[in-house]
Amino acid sequence: MARRTRKATFNLHTDVLEALDDAMAQGAAPSKNALVERALRSELKELQRGARQKLWEAGARDPLLLRDIEDADTAFTTADAETARRIG
Repeated sequence: MARRTRKATFNLHTDVLEALDDAMAQGAAPSKNALVERALRSELKELQRGARQKLWEAGARDPLLLRDIEDADTAFTTADAETARRIG
C-alpha cells in the first residue's frame, strides 16, 4: 500500500543544499526527497526519544511514582520467593 505524499517547500541554507547534492552524487539515497525524508524521520525519532527521556527523569523524581514502584516490588517479593522455591 503506497503512502500518500504532499508537496512541501522549505528554505535551506546553501551549504546544506550543496551537501545534499554531494550526498546524492555519492548515491546516498534514490532521491533528494528520500534522503530528506529519512533525515527528518531520524531527527523526529530523536526528538521523541528526548521527550521520553525527560518523562523518565521526571518520574525518577516523583515521590508518588517511586512509592508505587516500591509497593509493587514489595508485593512481588513474596511471590517471587515462592516461585523460586518451586523451581529450585
